[in-house]
Amino acid sequence: MPYVSVELIAGRTPEQKQQTAQAITDALVEHCGTHADHVYVVFKDVDASDWVIAGETVAERRRKRGET
Repeated sequence: MPYVSVELIAGRTPEQKQQTAQAITDALVEHCGTHADHVYVVFKDVDASDWVIAGETVAERRRKRGET
């Protein structure tokens, strides 16, 4: 029973998550021989102010680049 935890910076749409979960499920079925009904994919949205790269939050990096 594969369990896949995907941590992303918050902001993906439900459709994007569904497509990603389907791709992960398909890959496990194809490459690991498991059944799709046994694949669990869980998304954990992380706030950009809680994700840090090289000592700087993603929120800070985005602000510097003029992104929202």
